[in-house]
Amino acid sequence: MTITFNELDGFAASLRMDEKDAGTIEKYVADAEKFVTWLNGRELTKEEALCWKEHLFRSGIAPSSVNGKLSALNALLRYLGEDCHVKYLKLQRKTFCDPRREMTLEGFKRLLAAARKNGDVRMFMLMETITATGIRVSELQYITVEAVQTGQANINLKGKVRQILIPAKLAKKLLKYAGERKITAGAIFVTRNGTPMNRKHIWSKMKALCEAAGVDSAKVFPHNLRHLCAWTHYERYHDIAALADVMGHSSIETTRIYLITTGLEFARQMDDLQLVS
Repeated sequence: MTITFNELDGFAASLRMDEKDAGTIEKYVADAEKFVTWLNGRELTKEEALCWKEHLFRSGIAPSSVNGKLSALNALLRYLGEDCHVKYLKLQRKTFCDPRREMTLEGFKRLLAAARKNGDVRMFMLMETITATGIRVSELQYITVEAVQTGQANINLKGKVRQILIPAKLAKKLLKYAGERKITAGAIFVTRNGTPMNRKHIWSKMKALCEAAGVDSAKVFPHNLRHLCAWTHYERYHDIAALADVMGHSSIETTRIYLITTGLEFARQMDDLQLVS
């Protein structure tokens, strides 16, 4: 068959019926659009799907990102009823992360200072909320006035329900912030039109703070704040099971991914062994 952009509206609708969250739908549709553009009117075959996989691999993006795009492709193929799904790249577990992409506590504080200096109280509170609770950016919509008043938010995403505890000090600041903006109910982090801020808007606002903060933009994206929360919690308590509950992970192995370091500390430990004369 030949795919056109007209099929993508139906694809998006099917993802909503499958109860995918808004962020996933947005990403899958964007990746599907790129595939259709690349296909350029050619007939959809298993060979073309494999060529797309090879194209992605050779484009220089991270293997995990390739798999993310292949996930979108396979979802599109399932929707179209086409039996030409592609296998994901097999990824070896990473031992160390890239230090160029690691958000530090110092860098985070500089971002907060830049937001405060710019008078962007909303971004200041938003970044502090993600970091203090460890929530995903897609879960910010559940930080409501009602949730903050009770000290916990009930998250219902991807068919899973979990509770997020809101620290008392953060709750006090959030209620003050909401009161100053006359937000008496519903989501606290909203646009001027009163709709919850989306992932793309938050991402761009964070990137805009980088120069003033003196922080490499490669380190600045919402999910890195979640990683910073995980690392700070683990360094304080060294309880990976409790951390898995905080992060909402069903598997501790997923939590371990969040604790990958740059390897600098391990290198210092190896040097301390003094095994080199």
